[in-house]
Amino acid sequence: MIKTLKKLSLIFGIVFVVMSGSANAEVSAETAYVFNTFSFLVHGFLVMFMALGFTCLEAGLVRSKNTTAICLKNIGLYSLAGLMFYLAGYGLMYTDVNGYFGTIGLTNPETEITIAEDGTGYSVMSDWFFQMVFCATAMSIVSGTIAERIKLLPFFIFTIILTGLIYPIQGSWVWGGGWLSEMGFSDFAGSTLVHSVGGWAALVGAIIIGPRLGKYGPGGTVHAMPGANLPLATIGTFILWFGWFGFNGGSQLALGSAADATAIANIYVNTNIAACAGLVVAMIVAGFLYGKADLSLALNGALAGLVGITAGPDVATPLQAIAIGGIAGALCTLAIPLIDKAGIDDVVGAISVHLVGGIWGTLAVGIPVLNGSGDFLVQLIGVVAIGLFVTIASAVVWLTMKYTIGLRPSKEDEITGLDVSEVGMEAYPEFNRSSH
Repeated sequence: MIKTLKKLSLIFGIVFVVMSGSANAEVSAETAYVFNTFSFLVHGFLVMFMALGFTCLEAGLVRSKNTTAICLKNIGLYSLAGLMFYLAGYGLMYTDVNGYFGTIGLTNPETEITIAEDGTGYSVMSDWFFQMVFCATAMSIVSGTIAERIKLLPFFIFTIILTGLIYPIQGSWVWGGGWLSEMGFSDFAGSTLVHSVGGWAALVGAIIIGPRLGKYGPGGTVHAMPGANLPLATIGTFILWFGWFGFNGGSQLALGSAADATAIANIYVNTNIAACAGLVVAMIVAGFLYGKADLSLALNGALAGLVGITAGPDVATPLQAIAIGGIAGALCTLAIPLIDKAGIDDVVGAISVHLVGGIWGTLAVGIPVLNGSGDFLVQLIGVVAIGLFVTIASAVVWLTMKYTIGLRPSKEDEITGLDVSEVGMEAYPEFNRSSH
């Protein structure tokens, strides 16, 4: 018995010493470099996975005759975003920013590894990859809103301009150390810089392109156009939820210390719990409005909760995250029918999710009871400035294309579906065949 107690005492002593040492130990600068780079790459993979989430969500919420087209648009925009962010975007956003934009230049792999002694070092190319997938996400928001009534060519032209110019210029104002950053504007992972940007561009596009044929009737009546595959939309939402941990967690921008690891864990919890609150509140609000739960509104409620917490997941407590996510879910659910009544056709509800949720989440950073880490007036200035810039720039591009190459397919092609008229193949060809 005594020998057993001595052994246990020895074990506990060793554990205590190890734990005490671990709590205070610092890893080498090279080890921190490895972990920081690893964090950028792995979290970047997760954000890239969100491209699949957007594809599934949108493919599930469009009609079957437009499924192939929306799939092509999503994988096409991701590819164009990668090229444009390399050729122009990253430099404009991060290289020698003069307050308003940087310098266009190619980002090349390191020939000599520079390891910061303070443990903040990382591979430049890992950062490029992480930032690039954020850029693609902004454009993914646009594709869902204007689905089913825009031709491929103008869509891809807008993708090139948004990812190569519009997104990186406004991004430089904050993440590139520009004028909004100097004012103290705070947007940890992009409620405004990513989600509202996509929302503003989508809103302007939806207004200029116009609604789908048959969406609105006389006297402002709204005709429902149900999506073809709600299970697929649900899968897409889960994938986006999963990828969001990379979106928010990776924005810690480091994993080289115990403090960084703890911060990422807290961010994960806040991200998850905000989404939970957003979905639950959306179901409750939908129940009050329509007397029954609505799956599409519930899905959008979860996404709105994720968008809302994205501006400040690093500083919120879990209770604050619940409040931010829940309010985002409510605002989104209320906004969707209002946008519809205004005659703005948003196929997937992206404006309500990403624009409304993004504005709310950014302003919440400046509300003491919910977050309080930022200045409300500065947050408001940032929201308005970025909104005006993206709105004006997007309007110029959309209108230029409308009166030159045209935005919409012909009436006949839209009725037939873009799968046939624009892509030349159907997602579900067996639907048009008689069974024998």
